[in-house]
Amino acid sequence: MTQTPRRVLVLGATGSIGEQTLDIIRRNPDRFQVVGLSAGNQADALAAAAQEFGVPQSATALGADDAEQLVRNVEADVVINGITGSVGLGPTLAALETGRTLALANKESLIVGAPLVRQLAAPGQIVPVDSEHSALAQCLTAGTRAEVTRLVLTASGGPFRGRARHELTAVTPADALAHPTWNMGRVVTTNSATLVNKGLEVIEAHVLFDIPFARIDVVVHPQSIIHSMVEFIDGATMAQVSMPDMRLPIALGLDWPNRIPDAVAPMDWTKAHTWTFEPLDNEAFPALNLAKQVGTAGGAYPAVFNAANEVAVDAFHDGALPFLGIVDTVAEVVDRYQPSAGEVTRESLAEAERWARAEATRRIQA
Repeated sequence: MTQTPRRVLVLGATGSIGEQTLDIIRRNPDRFQVVGLSAGNQADALAAAAQEFGVPQSATALGADDAEQLVRNVEADVVINGITGSVGLGPTLAALETGRTLALANKESLIVGAPLVRQLAAPGQIVPVDSEHSALAQCLTAGTRAEVTRLVLTASGGPFRGRARHELTAVTPADALAHPTWNMGRVVTTNSATLVNKGLEVIEAHVLFDIPFARIDVVVHPQSIIHSMVEFIDGATMAQVSMPDMRLPIALGLDWPNRIPDAVAPMDWTKAHTWTFEPLDNEAFPALNLAKQVGTAGGAYPAVFNAANEVAVDAFHDGALPFLGIVDTVAEVVDRYQPSAGEVTRESLAEAERWARAEATRRIQA
């Protein structure tokens, strides 16, 4: 029996996640149909993608606000949110409100808006697209929730793995963007270099899988072949292994829990492999412990953490802040934050973000 193609709305279609999503759909036209596209500001690239996949102009959008309306107006089976930054929260909430399956690559949605996301998300409605969280979701199918002891996220260590804190004082933007494994955008790559990205991923894992922070660990695995692991009560550890290629978690996000043939090249088990694991140096890279602190505090603290980091990353690339100043600035802003009383709302989160951006800017310019 012929299967009706899944209707896919791709947000952030001209970015790394979006382009790889379209590559998977292009290779599986009987399985997927693009029904809508959004981009941040690349109008020409968006128009070219729309023409290739037969998407009418009425089903395309430039900007996060327009993307949110697109989610509400376009009939889709799955929305893949590949938008970068906290501006992706609105489209995430819209996808959840309209009952779409949400293939989520925009981790900031969970960092910034966890209380709102938790209120709206139905069981199984969110399918993680981050490689680590996709790996965890796959490993978790090996046992029941009550049998899970801990989650273990792997980290490549970034371009500065093995360096002490004093060796990071002269790091340049070009150095920070020279990631040894992954090809990502400027913000995510810089976050990987500071380990802020791994801190965000720990918060994301906590929100997605409802595991306490004390039972979420990070281990440095430079080869980026094991994407994360789950430890069970009997001492067994399940690991998800594959080449470092985002098309695998994207493919699973498009049709979870079904697997798409030839999504990525398999491992070559006829060759010798050496995999290593190292503890994280929390003195050189304090972002992880800071992220656990703000995640535990909850409320708008993670939104403040994320917003301050976005400002600090831009300042670093503009030459206004040294590399170590990124996390130092974030820590100072988090320490200064005074949460407001009452329920967390979209408006209160936006206000906390505005304050954090202004406070980070003030400190950088001081």
